[in-house]
Amino acid sequence: MAFFSIENIAIKGIAAAVPKQELSNWDYDFLTEQERKMLIKTIGVEKRRVVKDTGVTTLDLGKAAAEKLLQETNTAKEDIQILVFVSQTPDYYLPASSIILQDRLGLSKTCMAFDINLGCSGYVYGLSAISSLMSISKIKKGLLITGDISSQGAPREDKSVYPLFGDAATATLIEYEEGHEKTNFSLQSNGAGYEAIIVREGGMRKPLTRESFDIVEKEKGISRAPRNLELNGMEVFNFSVTEVPKNVDEFFNLTHTNPDSYDYFVMHQANLLMNETIRKKLKFPAEKVPYTLSKYGNTSSASIPLTIVSELRNKVSAPLSFLLAGFGVGLSWGTVSLKTSNLVCPEIIEM
Repeated sequence: MAFFSIENIAIKGIAAAVPKQELSNWDYDFLTEQERKMLIKTIGVEKRRVVKDTGVTTLDLGKAAAEKLLQETNTAKEDIQILVFVSQTPDYYLPASSIILQDRLGLSKTCMAFDINLGCSGYVYGLSAISSLMSISKIKKGLLITGDISSQGAPREDKSVYPLFGDAATATLIEYEEGHEKTNFSLQSNGAGYEAIIVREGGMRKPLTRESFDIVEKEKGISRAPRNLELNGMEVFNFSVTEVPKNVDEFFNLTHTNPDSYDYFVMHQANLLMNETIRKKLKFPAEKVPYTLSKYGNTSSASIPLTIVSELRNKVSAPLSFLLAGFGVGLSWGTVSLKTSNLVCPEIIEM
C-alpha cells in the first residue's frame, strides 16, 4: 500500500450543499412493499436528495458550499491558492470544472486548479493530493471540493442502482499550519475490478451513439442503457468487507493506533449492511460511527464530509481525532487519520 505522512496541514472547515428535492424509497413503487422494506433495512437508504429537472450541477452545489465556507471562516478569496475538484460528474467533458470554479468563485488568477476523476474514495484521495502539494509548496490556503450528481445516471427501471444514490457536494478549507500534527494516509487500488462500478459508454473507448441511450432489460427489475451507471453489488460488497478492514488494520499497525485512538470513524456511505460489517470487523463501537445513508443515500465523493457536517457539526468545536475510509469505484480505497480543533461546519445548504 501507499502509506505516507504529511506535515503542517490542518482542516479548518467543511461545508455541504444538497438539492432541495427529496425522494423517498417508500414511494419507489417499482419494488414491492416487501422489497422496499428489505432495501431500507439492509441498504439503509430511506430518502435521497436529487437534482432531477432542476438544472443544478455538481459544480453549482460545490460553488454554493465553497462560498458559504469562505464566508463562515472569514477567508479572503485572494488567499485561496489551490483548488482541487473531485467528481465523476463534471459540467463538461472539458474544460476542467476546477478551472471554471476558480472564476465563478472569484478566486485569484494565481490560484492553481485541477480535477480528479474519482468517486467513492475521492475525498481521501483528494485530501492526499491537495495536502501533499500544500505541504511541499507551503501554500497557505486551499479548497477541496468533492461531489457527484449520481442520480442522473440511474434510470428508474434499474432497481440495483436507482434507489441508492443521492446528489451532494462539499467544500473543505485546508491551511498550511506549522507544527500541526501530521496527517497519515494509506491508499490502494485494483484496476482488475474496474467493471464492478462502471458507465460503459461515453468515453473514448466507447463513444456515445444513438443506441447508448436505449434502455434494455438485463434481467427482471434491471433495465438500463449503456450510458447509465452499472453496479455489481455482490462484487463491491465482497471487495469492501475484505479489503477495507485489511487496509485499516495495517494502518493501525503502521501508526501504532487502534479504535480507542479515534473519536470518530467516518466511512464512505455505501451500504448499511456492508458498512456495519466493516465496523464490526474493526471493532469500532456504534457510537463512534455516524451515518447519513438514511437521509441522503450514497453521495459518492461527498459522503464522508457530508456525514461530518450532518451528524457531527455540533461537536466539532472540540479537539477531535478522525479516521476516514473511502472505498469503491476503480476499484480504489484508502484511509486517512487527522486531528481537528474548532472546525467550522455551517448548516447544510439546500438549493
